[in-house]
Order: sequence, then structure tokens, then C-alpha cells
Amino acid sequence: MATASSIPIVTACRIWSRHWTTSRNARRMGAMIPRRWEGKNTGNLDILLAHMQDFETGYILEQFMKATDLLGPTYWVEILWDPIVFTSDPNVIKIILATDFPNYVKGESFSTYMHSVLGTGVFNSDGDMWKFHRTMTRPFFTREKISHFELFDRHANEALRKMEERFRAGYPLDFQDMISRFTLDSATEFLFGTCVNSLHSDLPYPHDAASPVKHSPAPDATATAEAFAAAFNGAQHVISSRGRVGWVWPLFEIFKDKSVEHMKVVDSFLEPILKEALTKKERRVRDGKVTNEKEGNGESDTLLDHLVEFTSDPAVLHDETLNILIAGRDTTATTLTNVVYLLSQHPHYLRRLREEILSLVGPTRMPTYDDIREMKFLRAVLNETLRLYPPVPINVRYSVNETTIPNPDPAGGPLYIPANTAVTYSVFVMHRRPEYWGPDAEQFDPDRFLDERVNKYLTPNPFIFLPFNAGPRICLGQQFAYNESSFFLIKLLQRFSEMSLDLEAQPADSLPPAEWAKASGRKAMEQVIPKVHLTIYMKGGLWVRMKEASDDDAAPDV
Repeated sequence: MATASSIPIVTACRIWSRHWTTSRNARRMGAMIPRRWEGKNTGNLDILLAHMQDFETGYILEQFMKATDLLGPTYWVEILWDPIVFTSDPNVIKIILATDFPNYVKGESFSTYMHSVLGTGVFNSDGDMWKFHRTMTRPFFTREKISHFELFDRHANEALRKMEERFRAGYPLDFQDMISRFTLDSATEFLFGTCVNSLHSDLPYPHDAASPVKHSPAPDATATAEAFAAAFNGAQHVISSRGRVGWVWPLFEIFKDKSVEHMKVVDSFLEPILKEALTKKERRVRDGKVTNEKEGNGESDTLLDHLVEFTSDPAVLHDETLNILIAGRDTTATTLTNVVYLLSQHPHYLRRLREEILSLVGPTRMPTYDDIREMKFLRAVLNETLRLYPPVPINVRYSVNETTIPNPDPAGGPLYIPANTAVTYSVFVMHRRPEYWGPDAEQFDPDRFLDERVNKYLTPNPFIFLPFNAGPRICLGQQFAYNESSFFLIKLLQRFSEMSLDLEAQPADSLPPAEWAKASGRKAMEQVIPKVHLTIYMKGGLWVRMKEASDDDAAPDV
């Protein structure tokens, strides 16, 4: 009994001792502790619960945005006595991602809760392992590979055919579901040379529609595609939930690892492909066609073909291809979903974008790499969408050594960061702050990437816009994502001249509560509810209707 009763006392002493040591070390370095975000409950349990509530039923990252309004862009919060420094300050994020890159790592805590899905892939590794993955993967992303427009065209045509079929039948369509299938099929073929063919399955119908007769392909093909997509999403939900809960996440998985069942389905698709790639390599080795495993031959058709030139380790191949698949599929899918979401609410920007497309490419021609480079307004639309809805809205690094970061208050000293401390940064919050983007920061306005605001805001501080990260870990597939998104949007607006949201087709729980309309900023403008696991997505999908283009509107109105 005495031992049990002493536990709170010992714990309190340890917390006090850590606070005292942190304050002393900060003074030694001529620094100060960031302003503290204090909750009302022991261990700031109320802050944790409110944060989790945001992810379940609230507005995305709202607690962080409120705390930033109150405390400034960098502050300190302890969740269940675990210290976290939160920042949306571009000067601090620049240090974390670039200028002091070696001192900020993914860290053991992050790696632990991500490992069951990401393994030791490029997004979940540090040091030599990260360098190995990065060095192995980077050479594949050449201009020729990232401009694989024939592959995009084949899958885009299938997606557009199904869209036309659905709209002609008088039904709305879940664009988020459809575009996720497009990016999944494109990504699996690009990475593995084997397509999951999720576009061959029936698209869903709205919840209030009578069940029409379906024309599915062979049941096995349908089941495989749908099971893989569902498991792929489910695994990401599990590991993102662990990150939100923090160090106590194992308590929620005492009896089983919640990612295991999902990963069995994912691996049942991946493992035969990896085995076949290694078998092909063995044949090439026997035939004398592979001479140096460390350099490769530079003639790979797929990323997997390229990777097996560097290694024959199945675990390394598995982890790296899955990491790149998550990045290649989800980030582009969420970007295109949000472009359609925003253009549906701003028809004047849709007409302007379509005019640019028709004037440069015409109503039917397949766009080229040079066409896309010429489309300034298309790039501005994509950038403005990525600004308001960056695919990865929040991320974390851990400090290796104690250090200091800039204080946004010029009258104060630098801010102290202890060693092995989580530094959470949010480009989502940063991208919406008026001090970086102007008083209209939460408005959708692609012209901010074309007019004088570029020189006023972005040029002096390019780190205010980081949809693809920055520094040594900057996204390898950034230009691939721009190319794929641009290509699909061109094809889409060649085929359709108008689009609108169908809010009646949205599930009831995906519509914002009435009180959201009384809020400030972007929250009051939302027509559906944005959510996040590893990447942003729309709860309940994005149900839309579109009007097919006719000869009358084939020529731009200039």
C-alpha cells in the first residue's frame, strides 16, 4: 500500500525535476522556454481529449489553430507529461527541415508507432538507413519517368468513361472515391508494373439511391481491388491514430496490433510482385545482365525494377515500395479531390482554368510536358489548393541535441528546445496564417500565386509554402505529383464544362453542423467535413455532378 501511494509522489518529483533542469539549461544558453499551453486537467488530459475530438467530429487541427491565435506560432505543451513544442513559424520550420537538419530526426517514438506499416522505409528511417533509401530511390525520378503521360492517359480515360456513364445515368458521383482509384491504379502500375485495377470495380452510388443493376468484372478481381484499397486505407488510419494518442498508444492495442489484419491484405498483393521481381533479377544475374548491384543499369521500367538493381532484401523492397505507394497515391488523390471541391464552389475560376486549357491544348489533344509548363493558371490553382489543404497537414521531428530556435518576439531571447523533444510542425496552420499570407489567407484565390502578392509574401520567405516538405527530405515525387494532377485536370476539363457539389448525396454525418456557419475563417465556408489520417480527405466522400462539354463551349471565351 505504501509503495502504491508513493507512485504519484515519485512521478511529481520527476516532473518537477525535469522542469527545473529544463529551466536551468535554458538560462545557461541565454534562452527562454516557449510560452506554455496549459489545460485545466491533470496532465493536460482535456487538451488531449479536445485534440482527439477534432479528429473524430471537429474541424481539422482546430485546437492547434486556436492555441496559435492565443500563444503565437511557437509554444510548449505537455500531454500526459510528455513535452511537445508546436510550431507554425516558417523560420523555425526552415531550421528543422533544412538549416539544422541533422539535429531533427523522425526518432524512435515516431518509428515505433509507424513501423508495423511503414517498416524502415524512407518516411520512417533516419541516418544511414534513410540515406540508403533516398540514394536508392532518387535516380528513378527523372523527367522521363515522372512524365509517364501514356500511363496517365490510359487510366484517366477509364476514369472519365466511368464518370460519363454515371452522369448520363442521372446519378452523382463520389469524386474522391473515383480519383483515389485512378491514383491507385496509376501508382501500382508505375511502381510495380502490375495494376490493382480498382477502376474496374463498380463505383459506389449515393446513400439515397435505389440499387441499380451492376456490371462487375470477375468477382475475384473486384474483391482483390476493393480489399486492397480498404486495407491500404485502414492501415494508415491505425498508425495515424497512434500518433494522435501519443506514448500511451500501446494501451489501446494490448490484445492485438490493429494494423495486422490490414497488412495481411496489403502484403498478399505485394509479396507475389516482389517475389517475381527478385526471380527476374536472378535470371538476369545468371545471364550476365546485372554487373553492379550498387549502381543499377539505369534501364528500369518500374520503380521496383530499379530497386532490385540495388538490393535483393525483400524487407527493404517491401518497405520502400509501400512508402512510395502511400505518397504517390494519397497525396495526389487528396489534391485533386480538393481542386474539384474548390472549383465547384468557384465557377468563375473553373471557367478561367478551362479557357487556359482549351486555348493551349484544345478540346481533345493529349497534353504534353511542355503544355503543362505553359499553364500558369493551372499551376496557380494547384498551388492555392495545396496551400489551403496541404496533403500532409502536420508532422513531427525529434531534437537530437539541446538547441535554440528563433523567438517570433524580437524583444525576447531565443527559445530553448531540450534534447529528445518532439517538435510538431504544421504547414496546414502556417498556410492559413494572415501574418504570412495577408488578411485574405483563408480565402481561395489562385491569383495570389500570380500577382504582386508573390513578391510581397512568398518571394521574401519561400518557407511559408511547403506542401511537399523541404530540405534533404523534400518529396522526391513532387514533380510527378504536379504532372499527374495537371494531366488529369486537363483531361477532366476537356470533357466537362461545369461541376457542382451534390450535398443531398453526401452522408448526413459528412455535412458540417449548423454552428460551423457561425465560426470564423475557412471553417464557416466548408460544405463538407475535411478529415485527416496521414493525409487529408473528405469525410463521406465528395459527391458531385458535372456537365459534359459540348461543341458550343469547346472554344474559349476570350
